[in-house]
Amino acid sequence: HAAATASASPAPSVKLGLLTIQEPWSRATAPGASVGGGYLVLENAGGDDRLVGASSPVSARVELHTMSMQDNVMRMRQVENVELPAGQRVELRPGGLHLMFMELKAPLEEGGTFPVTLRFEKAGEVEVKMSVRSMGAGGKH
Repeated sequence: HAAATASASPAPSVKLGLLTIQEPWSRATAPGASVGGGYLVLENAGGDDRLVGASSPVSARVELHTMSMQDNVMRMRQVENVELPAGQRVELRPGGLHLMFMELKAPLEEGGTFPVTLRFEKAGEVEVKMSVRSMGAGGKH
């Protein structure tokens, strides 16, 4: 029966040198949606590094974004990189830093997975599998 519950279990952690990438997930998108969000937890057991980019076959490009509240208005802006200080844990989550999949080629469907290649300044590149959760998962985007 393991196969039946496999899609609901969290994706396994991925290690790249002293970096650990945990819980990579995305939220399902409506048909016709052009963007989707990606979230994960980065643990850095080594020296300072940065997440400098990402790519995925599901979208034309992947951008790093941050979300903040200013005067009761939620603002999203692109950032060049995400700092990963030595010995720290950095979460990309709804309402904060996150990946944005721009110009989606197809909707992200709940229960599915898709690959994302993360690029780090020092550690290099690693592929993770994003698991797609329900549209309402993990807070509001």
